[in-house]
Amino acid sequence: MMAPGPTAAATPASPSAASPGEAPASARSEGGDVDPATLLAPQTTLGLGGPARRLVHARTADEVVARARAADGAGEPLLLVGGGSNLVVGDAGFAGTALVIDTQGRHVVHRDAGSVVVHVEAGHDWDALVADTVADGLGGLECLSGIPGRTGATPVQNVGAYGVEVADLLVDVDLYARRTGRRGAVPAADLDLGYRTSRLKGDRNVDGEIVLGVRFRLTTDGLSAPIRYAELARALDVEPGTRVPVAAAREAVLGLRRRKGMVLDPDDADSRSAGSFFMNPVVDAETAARVAAVTEAAGQHPVTAWPQPDGRVKLSAAALIERAGVPRGYPGEHAPARVSTKHTLALTHRGGGTTDDLLALARDVRDRVDAAFGLVLHPEPVLVACAL
Repeated sequence: MMAPGPTAAATPASPSAASPGEAPASARSEGGDVDPATLLAPQTTLGLGGPARRLVHARTADEVVARARAADGAGEPLLLVGGGSNLVVGDAGFAGTALVIDTQGRHVVHRDAGSVVVHVEAGHDWDALVADTVADGLGGLECLSGIPGRTGATPVQNVGAYGVEVADLLVDVDLYARRTGRRGAVPAADLDLGYRTSRLKGDRNVDGEIVLGVRFRLTTDGLSAPIRYAELARALDVEPGTRVPVAAAREAVLGLRRRKGMVLDPDDADSRSAGSFFMNPVVDAETAARVAAVTEAAGQHPVTAWPQPDGRVKLSAAALIERAGVPRGYPGEHAPARVSTKHTLALTHRGGGTTDDLLALARDVRDRVDAAFGLVLHPEPVLVACAL
């Protein structure tokens, strides 16, 4: 199961960060208390993280650009925040400006015999977009149902789930490049989209590009993209490659995600997570064979593996975690940070914990997989003012 898309990107400038364990100075009141209006924890699905030095909102693309220019002009580090669904913020907080992108709206910009191109503002809720396109009989996004976060975040990490990736549907994105001041549309082909990555992600984003809007090409026949993911095909009772009504595909995907705690639900503690915490490792064939030999020698079920076009093999991180001896619910019901009771790939905050608690659990899981298989899992969420 792939994770929700990233909803933040930190692009520090020059000011020094707060000391470990302390809130950034201007996030404190005169009495030394943290200003609640600057807290980042409420901006995240994990409910973890300290305050920002400043927290501001932008409700138009022009406001996004103006806020970013203001922070850059002041030499202030900038953190872009959307739905916070793939964001892990350190307990000390962020010593800079957190910019919450609240832009909303979508409209059709092109229509032909079999498809439409839909423009969506970066801050538009992703699952609301998917639900609306399904209601309109537009096909393409239905397998990405239930993923929390904002639309502008999806091309950054090339979000994918159940056999569909944003790269399959993306036409272009409107970008503002902070380093050069350039603002304009960039074709999807120029974004270096790959498995959970693009040129817009992390250290690859050398120009400090901010997504302002996104355009997708969707079909108009009311049918889904071909069902490629075996688990989803079984849920729909169809053969892989079949196209089904978009509403049926969305309903099936939401059902699968709910069973894994991957749909936000205030009554489901397992959904208080950042989605899948680790990426599925893509390894060479020799490494995949070695992993298979280890599980066979231990009398375990094989690790799920997906051959890739380049000859490499993608391995299920969830299966690796389970075979390394980490069960669902680990390390136990009294821990504030636990592996989901529904899916070993999600690390959850059960309340009363800290980011350090979550990271300690992540390190434990990572190290157990490394000890069992000689593979180091890498985190999928954006880590801000903290490290694994």
